[in-house]
Amino acid sequence: MDAFADLAGGFATALTPTNLAFALLGVLLGTAIGVLPGIGPAMTVALLLPLTRGLDVQQALIMFAGIYYGGMYGGSTTSILLNTPGESSSVVTAIEGNRMARAGRAAQALATAAIGSFVAGTIATLLLALLAPTVADLAVQISPADRFAVMVLAFIAVTSVLGSSRVRGLAALGLGLTIGLVGIDFTSGQQRLTFGIAELADGIDVVVVAVGLFAVGEALWTAAHLRRRPLEVIPVGNPRMSRADWRRSWKPWLRGTAIGFPFGAVPAGGAEIPTFLSYVTEKRLSKHPEEFGKGAIEGVAGPEATNNASAAGGLVPLLTLGIPTTATAAVILFAIESYGIQPGPRLFDTEPELVWGLIASLFIGNAALLLLNLPLAPLWAKLLRIPRSYLYAGILFFASLGAYAANANQFDLFLLLVIGALGFMMRRYGLPLLPAIIGVILGPYAEEELRQALQISNGDLGGLFDPMSVVVYAIVALVLLWPLVRLALPRRATVPVLGEAVHEIEEAHHHTGLTESVSVERHTRREE
Repeated sequence: MDAFADLAGGFATALTPTNLAFALLGVLLGTAIGVLPGIGPAMTVALLLPLTRGLDVQQALIMFAGIYYGGMYGGSTTSILLNTPGESSSVVTAIEGNRMARAGRAAQALATAAIGSFVAGTIATLLLALLAPTVADLAVQISPADRFAVMVLAFIAVTSVLGSSRVRGLAALGLGLTIGLVGIDFTSGQQRLTFGIAELADGIDVVVVAVGLFAVGEALWTAAHLRRRPLEVIPVGNPRMSRADWRRSWKPWLRGTAIGFPFGAVPAGGAEIPTFLSYVTEKRLSKHPEEFGKGAIEGVAGPEATNNASAAGGLVPLLTLGIPTTATAAVILFAIESYGIQPGPRLFDTEPELVWGLIASLFIGNAALLLLNLPLAPLWAKLLRIPRSYLYAGILFFASLGAYAANANQFDLFLLLVIGALGFMMRRYGLPLLPAIIGVILGPYAEEELRQALQISNGDLGGLFDPMSVVVYAIVALVLLWPLVRLALPRRATVPVLGEAVHEIEEAHHHTGLTESVSVERHTRREE
């Protein structure tokens, strides 16, 4: 019951006129940006980071949370109307959603995606409010060795489920960890990887890294492949669902919520695998399996609910452990830290008004998104007609302005260009961005926890192996060795649903024309 009392206090905070305005602004920005192809909520939050330094921390986080949810909503619009997902979590929606649109049912596909996202987001946010305090209480009791082990699990998991190979995932993680090491070692006072450049002594600002990888890298990639032929947008009618559509959608909405929230709440869970699992589950349980591949509404309802439930679940490890599971959550983590607040087990005790106001704003934003998406779906579709040459020129302008405003240092503009070129090369060779950004943000904290654990044990490596950390390392070993274990087991005995999900992942990437790094590579090649 304490959680409900705290949540009521959070609504009192979130419903103040100023905070309510920032919540509505966030969902508007998130939806609009999510609709635009190749631009996701992570890029939006990264671009806005330097521009919100003057805001109160609560106002900034409420707006970022609205962008987070709104980006999830908006991504379904491009998936359905353009067959071009903006993020990996929207890939599955394109499988059936675009085929529904081409069959003249774009409005119904957008409606089931919007309502399913609302249902899943509301239930998952309620679960967040009920479970997060308990998780935080348990997390207080874990040792530095345990926290280091959980971070290792996060590093390994994000490199194992993203990208076309684990090698590419590990390479991206290595790049992120290397960037995170640049600067002065606060223990020894020695400079690391500065190459004698005085401006690098304080390290590389995470704002510059985030904006460079997401915004500049994507803009350079699009410029390298884009032709000026306008996109073909499928017209949208009145987004209403028939009784038959409701009957076929409500169970997938609930099942998608049940699948998405646990995956999002697990450190390094993310939304790609659970959305594919939801799609496979609906395909198995549907009374109309023959419609899958031709525009089955269950194939839109389930994955979209899973996507939003996973987004809410991802806030559990972010707020209670300080560990992000998505790129957007990683950037929000830095936003919180930039105000001198460290997310983690004690956040609910030290900043209760901030946390519960943020959770309450998610309910408000979720309701606002439903009201926005249903009547304004035709308007969002018109945003897709903006020439991307103009769009990315504006992104580069705001990226440069934001990078300079972060520290008022011209050297940061040079770093922005270098990291943007790195982001371009990562897309060129299929390296996922999430392991890199998580490596930059969590790498220094993992190093700190490792040093604390070794100091407690007087340098004995056995101090890294507490009972909990041993269990976590066993999970890490299973994640790393799972491909070999799967080969050793009988073919039909190796978790058939997950195996089919992996097959669907490969088919979906081929169908939607999306690389694992979630760029617009194949789509823009088709334009050529």
